[in-house]
Amino acid sequence: MNIPGNIITLIAGILLTLISLWYGQNHGLMPIEASQGAAEVDDLFNLMMTIATGLFLIVQGVLVYSIFKFRRQKGDKTDGPGIEGNVPLEIVWTAIPTVIVFILALYSFEVYNNLGGLDSETSRDFPQEEMQMAENQNQGKMVAFNPHQGHLSLGIGNANADIEVDVNGIQYAWIFTYPDSGVVSGELHVPINKQIKLNMKAGDVIHAFWVPQLRLKQDVLPGRESTFAFNANRIGDYPIICAELCGAYHGGMKTTLHVESEEDYQKWIQENTFASAQEKADTMAMMTQPMTKESRLEMHSHHLGVNSETLAQLHH
Repeated sequence: MNIPGNIITLIAGILLTLISLWYGQNHGLMPIEASQGAAEVDDLFNLMMTIATGLFLIVQGVLVYSIFKFRRQKGDKTDGPGIEGNVPLEIVWTAIPTVIVFILALYSFEVYNNLGGLDSETSRDFPQEEMQMAENQNQGKMVAFNPHQGHLSLGIGNANADIEVDVNGIQYAWIFTYPDSGVVSGELHVPINKQIKLNMKAGDVIHAFWVPQLRLKQDVLPGRESTFAFNANRIGDYPIICAELCGAYHGGMKTTLHVESEEDYQKWIQENTFASAQEKADTMAMMTQPMTKESRLEMHSHHLGVNSETLAQLHH
């Protein structure tokens, strides 16, 4: 029984569409979602996977079909037919990718905007009066003036944050400072379902703050402030990774984001606030006493990783 070609094409198109849609939603390539904006990013990624799967099946399907349909028959020594080109076909396979790119670009822009990428806090113009002042001060001098230095904020920001944390990226660690409590930590602790804003700076070279479960990554540049806003909605511990090659030990620049309940977060803040205050008090008390070699060593022992038993043996 001969099936018309248009029927075969229709069936193949339906199967290709169903396979692409299924795989685009069930590829299993993304980690768990741990922020409110993660679902939007995943929807965009799923759309791209659906389109990529469909294009892959079309291209590879045509190649496999051509291998069997147009293969040279045994004993055939003739040349293949000369093909000069097909203008309508070339227009089609140029127009389709163009339309796809425009759709993805608009969709990506919308997701970025919804995440706060166009928040007014993230892009501040250099004040005109300061630029004029710099020009007056350097009049008649050949100088290189950088209008962005210290005045441009990059990233995904949110002016209505519940908690702000200052972040300093250095080789090879992240340092988190909580201005309200004075707590300084090598790990980031945040309460669940709260808007968090990180004010980030780099102390040496370019770093990149990346938490895969949040679906967000932001470059951290020397001399510029970067903002990074998110709302974590799943309790758990998630890796913080530097995604920019920053030196020989770049691979070891990792720490952890702890998303906790409000009670656990407040408990952690109180414990570390007390510990910081106690450490400062002990340091001040020690500095008011006459300094000996032993007392100076004891004051810096916790930075050196020396415990009390080792100190006792050294004193002995």
